[in-house]
This record gives sequence, C-alpha cells and structure tokens, in this order.
Amino acid sequence: MNSALHTSALQSLPLLARGKVRDNYAVGTDRILMVASDRLSAFDVIMGDPIPGKGALLTRMALFWFDKLGPKGLNLCPIHLTGEAPESVVAADEIAQVTGRSMLVKRLKPLPVEAVVRGYLAGSGWKEYQAGGAVCGVALPAGLHNASKLPCPIYTPAAKAAVGEHDENISYARTVEMVGPDLAARIRRISIGLYEAAASFALTKGIIIADTKFEFGLDADGTLTLMDEVLTPDSSRFWPLEHYQEGSNPPSFDKQFVRDWLESAQVDGKPWSKTPPAPRVPDEVIRKTAAKYQEAWERLTA
Repeated sequence: MNSALHTSALQSLPLLARGKVRDNYAVGTDRILMVASDRLSAFDVIMGDPIPGKGALLTRMALFWFDKLGPKGLNLCPIHLTGEAPESVVAADEIAQVTGRSMLVKRLKPLPVEAVVRGYLAGSGWKEYQAGGAVCGVALPAGLHNASKLPCPIYTPAAKAAVGEHDENISYARTVEMVGPDLAARIRRISIGLYEAAASFALTKGIIIADTKFEFGLDADGTLTLMDEVLTPDSSRFWPLEHYQEGSNPPSFDKQFVRDWLESAQVDGKPWSKTPPAPRVPDEVIRKTAAKYQEAWERLTA
C-alpha cells in the first residue's frame, strides 16, 4: 500500500480538535488550518487502517464544489476559504503533512445543526418513512420505496453529536428552537439551493447525489457561511446513474465496501459490536474503497 497519513502531528500550530477525518489547528485567533487525514470512520468508529490518498482527494473535491457553488461560481453562499496557501502557516519540515490535503479557512462560530438535504429515500430516512410515512417531521406521499426519488428535495436536519456518537435526526421546529426562526429558514433555503445545483451538475456526469449534509457557521459580522467539507463521498451518498433502480440501494462511491466487510467481521471470535476498537481492515477492502473515491472524483471532473 502507498504511504498514508493517519494522524497529523504539527508542532508549529496549536491543535484545536481531531475529528473523524480532519485535524484542526489554530492559526492566530481568526483562522483554522484544516488537515484532511486518510482516516476512515464507519458506524461512527474510526478505523485503525487509513485509506491512502483519501484526505487529498476529499480536499480536492471540496475545493471543486466550493469553487462551483461559492462566490467564484454560482455564488449561492459565502464560504469559509481564505484563499491563502496552507503551506504558508506551518514550519518548513511540516509542509509535506499539509500539501494537497489542507484548507486554510476563516474561524467561524459553528452552528449546532447539520443541514441534511435528501433527494432520494435511503438510509435512516427510508427507515423513518417505513415507520411513520415521514422523515424528520416532513410528511411524504404513500407508496414510496427504498431509493425512490422524492417529489422535491427535503430538508431533514440533524443535531451534531460528539465524535464516536450518532447524530440525531431532528425536526425543523427543533432547529428553530436551537438557532431562531430567521437563521433556521436561511439554512434550509440555502441548503436546498446548494443541493439542487450540485445534484443537477452531478447528474450530467453520471452521478446521483441521493443526499448530502452541509455545515454552516457565523463570522464576526454574523454572516451565514458554508464551512467544513462539502459534497464529498464522506458527507454525501453518491450513486452511479447506470446502476440506479428504485427498490434497492445502488453501489455507492464511498466506504460501503468497508461497511459491508465490517458487518461480517469478527473480533475475538464474535461479530464486531460496532464499538472501539475496530477490527483490522484487509488491504483488498482498503484498495477497493480507495478506488471508489477515485472513480467519483474522475467522473465529476471528466
């Protein structure tokens, strides 16, 4: 396997936090260096085995969408990029750790809501629909199936959870309680607009974006700003158009190979409990997962 970065170790900047994938470092008081590692999480557990090249690919894809949807493109929403080179804020001997896998961004006040938009019925949304005909309080028509295309995209927010815990699907009314009616309405409107623009473009490249999540923060002036990653296989459900068929989930461009393998993996002779520590992931599964991420990138930029 090629070399991979599981955990960055910058000494020239203070570490703010390590997420499932990204290591965030403070750059003064107004900026953050986001380093995308090659870590992989599944079932909200971080695997011990990284996916070589994953962090760099996620960064390229996020930058691609920020350019397309942000001020340089469709200008649908302010974005958190500063435009400065990540290499300019680390020591010379640390440049290799950040090159190609980092973004230097504005330091924002993050909002406690994950803005999830669904264009198709899948995953936890399909389970909720089966139980009550609605997703996050949004009533849907009867007779839909797994992977059904929805009449129009729906906004189904989630409350952010700590690393290792599951995000909680919440209603729009709950987001109003959390951030206020004006901000909740703007997040919903902008998120749906971002999804519709991205989904329309991706479809021309043979990719269905079944659902995705966005994260927002507020700058010092209170401006709502798109932040973190955007429209990557880690934050979205990408399906190949040619394999789409209502009633079942197509093979997705993400870590599904790992999830499928983990469902049958054993630890100490017993099925894995989906709690740390995670079992070792075989090289073949890592290679197939890396290939799926790469295929998504190549399709989008073909």
